[in-house]
Amino acid sequence: MEDVPAIILQTAQKAASLIGDGLYGVDLKLINGQVYVVEVNDNPNIDFGVEDLVLKDSLYDILIDSMIHRIEIAKNVRKINFTIS
Repeated sequence: MEDVPAIILQTAQKAASLIGDGLYGVDLKLINGQVYVVEVNDNPNIDFGVEDLVLKDSLYDILIDSMIHRIEIAKNVRKINFTIS
């Protein structure tokens, strides 16, 4: 990941954040030093040996940790809003 130009990561993160706070695939093109967003996909593929080529198993650890974190947040929100009548 440290080999990816910062402009690529920043553009991908900005494009995905405009859609929401979830898991998105962002297709980009780098042409003459300019980054162009081709599409943002809200149903991305995570293919073994492709998307995990760089991060390997840590990609799946990151995804699972994110899911667990989101579940924990959802549980806490429900507990805070829970009232006994």
